[in-house]
Amino acid sequence: MREAPTQPAAVILAAGKGTRMPGDLPKVAHPVGGRPMVCPIVEACVQAGCGRVVVVVGYKQAVVREALAGYRVEFAVQAEQLGTGHAVQCAEAALSAAPAPAQVFVLGGDGPLIRASTLTRLLSRHRSTGAAATLATAVIDDPTGYGRIVRDASGRFERIVEHKNATPEQRAIREVNPSYYCFDRVPLFDALREVRPNEATRERYLTDVLAIMLGKGLRVEVEPGVPPEDVLSINTPAELAVVDRLYRARAGATRTLPHAGLAP
Repeated sequence: MREAPTQPAAVILAAGKGTRMPGDLPKVAHPVGGRPMVCPIVEACVQAGCGRVVVVVGYKQAVVREALAGYRVEFAVQAEQLGTGHAVQCAEAALSAAPAPAQVFVLGGDGPLIRASTLTRLLSRHRSTGAAATLATAVIDDPTGYGRIVRDASGRFERIVEHKNATPEQRAIREVNPSYYCFDRVPLFDALREVRPNEATRERYLTDVLAIMLGKGLRVEVEPGVPPEDVLSINTPAELAVVDRLYRARAGATRTLPHAGLAP
């Protein structure tokens, strides 16, 4: 009899300040729907079946810990913000402890419109294809600022090109990377150890893991079709206002703000 798959885990990246946000709150502590924006992300992970949720904290971490005091989460500390790849590495020790998950979602802490159903689809695609990494994608009208999904002649994922590095032809691509990932845990951390700092920023980027995996002959899959409004992340007060309005409209449609994953 085939052994049932273990519950996935999630890593939520929540260590930054948010340089374009006002005040001195950590970005993920700014409110959406009347509570810190990181809360709906934790809830989506729990609703998608995650047995463990590790939140990577750094800047004013006590504020983020307090915001999540009612949730069953673990914390990892990124003392110095050295990029998304480095942030995920900070969670390795926590995720290696029993019960170590086979699969790990990696999500930003500034995208509170993510749905549990998207994560469920992402995990299903990942497991059914035997991928080492699977990323969700969305097609949006204005992809400015997003990493573009470049596919090969057969339509398979080839690479992500960041907006600032994209050619005019690549900037015309409207399929983007909203930074919703599912990885097999062991190859994820093996690849992260091979990621080198960017020459300009000295940061280590999670997106480099995908190229490393492909170079090793590992499978990288795509789960397309995420609704465009679900991928909105927050970097400015204007974006915060838009996401807050959409979140409240969605919550109003269901007549309640979800609050799953609370500690007893």
